[in-house]
Amino acid sequence: MDKRLFTYLNWSLLLWLFALYLVGVGNLYSASGTRIESGLLSYAPFYQKQLIWGLCGLGCLLLTLCFDYRQLRNLAWPAYLCCLVLLMLVPLVGSTVYGAKRWISLGFMSIQPSEMTKLAVLVLTARLLSRDGKPLDWKNFGMVLAAGLLPVLFILKQPDLGTSMLILLILAGMILFHGLRPAVLKTCLLAVPCAGAFMWFVGMHDYQRQRILTFLNPGDDPRGTGYHILQSRIAIGSGELWGKGFGGGTQSQLRFLPERHSDFAVAVFGEEWGFVGCVALVTAFCFFLLSIFATAIQAKDRFGSMLVVGVFFYFFWQICINMGMVIGLMPVVGIPLPFISYGGSATIVNFTLVGIVLNVSMRRFMFKG
Repeated sequence: MDKRLFTYLNWSLLLWLFALYLVGVGNLYSASGTRIESGLLSYAPFYQKQLIWGLCGLGCLLLTLCFDYRQLRNLAWPAYLCCLVLLMLVPLVGSTVYGAKRWISLGFMSIQPSEMTKLAVLVLTARLLSRDGKPLDWKNFGMVLAAGLLPVLFILKQPDLGTSMLILLILAGMILFHGLRPAVLKTCLLAVPCAGAFMWFVGMHDYQRQRILTFLNPGDDPRGTGYHILQSRIAIGSGELWGKGFGGGTQSQLRFLPERHSDFAVAVFGEEWGFVGCVALVTAFCFFLLSIFATAIQAKDRFGSMLVVGVFFYFFWQICINMGMVIGLMPVVGIPLPFISYGGSATIVNFTLVGIVLNVSMRRFMFKG
């Protein structure tokens, strides 16, 4: 690989990546939770596991810098089909955790195929949208939509509403960025309420509908479905302006706050560092997203631009939904906060996606689109 390419590396993005990741590891250390798992990492604290996953993710990031990202065009369909096969295997050989069958155990570790599917759908959508610069007609729109909906149907069976919704939101963001013909756009806007009604009556389980009802009034069941949101609000509110200090949060340390290592990790951060710390965290995420969006604008070919746009919406929606969920502005759907929440497959995918953005950034002066 030409060493001169590193001159064009988006160093600011790399800086914000490691800053957010270290904040996440420190937050997991403070939460100090453990979980029983099978394999090599049994009984290890979450922050130690996250360090190991971070090293694996860093290796994937460096690997993505070693080839031209345009080669991903040829890998888009094979990777997509492999992910579909893995999703089909989940009901047969998957492990059930918290009532959902989402993981495939490899002995020393478990993988979550739905996380890899996000990456596969993103790359395939970028390939389909980069064929020409014209707004999508019905034929091309249908092809792109079908590529996204097919894995979503398998993921909904696990069940995993959060990941399914995230894939559809990434798809919608990339399509809107590319452009639609007016007739297609108007029809889609009219179809959204119908799709929402269909999901409510047919596509959702009872507990998923209950989550949405709880979001509207968490006080109806404070010891049941509303417990997560209420405890999260208490934790963040008790942090006040400056917080209680590192390891000083009562809700997290006394284990009143559920899922403090994953979905509600930012509630631990808010309790310990207060409003000022949360503003600093949101600001860091804004600079992180700004660095990604700047790379999308500067990309010299349509495929690279669409790839980075997909990565932008991948992180944007996760950040918005998780933070909105923790403070009670959105229903609890099980979407983690990138680099802050614990997750093996998610951490590797996050680092890999940042590596793709850096790859596009490094080669933005190499050729014209």
